[in-house]
Amino acid sequence: MARRKHNAAVKRKLIAKGNNNVKMDRNADLKSYAGKEIRANRKYKDTVFRMLFSDRENLLSLYNAVNGSSYENSDALEIVTLENAVYMGMKNDLAFIVDMGLFLYEHQSTYNPNMPLRDLFYISGEYQKLVNHKSLYSSALQKIPAPNFIVFYNGTEREEDYWINYLSESYENLSGEPNLELKVLTLNINEGHNRELMEQCQSLREYAQYVAKVREYARESDLDTAVEQAVDDCIQNGVLAEFLRKHKSEVIAMSIFEYDKEEEERKLREAEYEAGYNSGKQDGYNSGKQDGYNSGKQDGYNSGKQDGYNSGKQDGFTEGKCEIIHLMFDAGESLEKIAQYTGYKVEELKNLLKK
Repeated sequence: MARRKHNAAVKRKLIAKGNNNVKMDRNADLKSYAGKEIRANRKYKDTVFRMLFSDRENLLSLYNAVNGSSYENSDALEIVTLENAVYMGMKNDLAFIVDMGLFLYEHQSTYNPNMPLRDLFYISGEYQKLVNHKSLYSSALQKIPAPNFIVFYNGTEREEDYWINYLSESYENLSGEPNLELKVLTLNINEGHNRELMEQCQSLREYAQYVAKVREYARESDLDTAVEQAVDDCIQNGVLAEFLRKHKSEVIAMSIFEYDKEEEERKLREAEYEAGYNSGKQDGYNSGKQDGYNSGKQDGYNSGKQDGYNSGKQDGFTEGKCEIIHLMFDAGESLEKIAQYTGYKVEELKNLLKK
């Protein structure tokens, strides 16, 4: 996967200002790319992250931490999440407008390089909902809130604090600058990552602690027991205590589903890797075998040609020499004299003259 690297100053700028990003003008046949995933149409299940940050105060705290702002009135957030938009069995977690920006927040426990493409589909639905279609035909420029795409990642595959995925990474045969670009900033919210961000948002920090507890207990016992232990432990130690007490049964059910889904996707990726490895190994073997055959055939041809040339040259030289011997003998030269000129012995000359 191609990724662009950024220095610390750029990183702070990305987090503070979001990532405004849509330049449009290319049609794409999405059916062939998305067909397989769209068929995996599981019934949507909510997530602990989405439930936690559906609370306006928690969401405002998260927004302030990400953007370095200090809004105090949660009513400033206009929630615009498309509740009926289901893709691959999961909704976009949170979408809201604030300060003339449209923010799409999503939680991911497994790395997904297709987030720019998913967000392209989703943002199209958002703009269709927000824009007055009749105004698109007027002479006045239709203004839309600037999009910002952020993923909060707490999987185990990636170790970076953050990274950016670009829609243009999905393009085949791209030449020059893409006519349509969309970038998604991913922030690692596992314990120990993005400490400054965690310090600014208590709900996010405690959510990371809760997830770490679930994983810790899951290494020692079955999943159901591990989740219940993690919930009880966090309540006892004041980690998301009020939230967990209020929604204990829902959180346990959602956590079990999320962890099961995470494990299922991990096993699927391992199977895909194994299948790809075996396929590549076989293709490499076949290709190497064919190249070896072709190379051997060419070497054999060249070697045979050279040997034939040398052999033919030798035979031709011998035949020419025999003809000279016959001519000298017919001209009356003695065998001793001919032997002196040709280097043959007299007995050898007698045998040659018989042919």
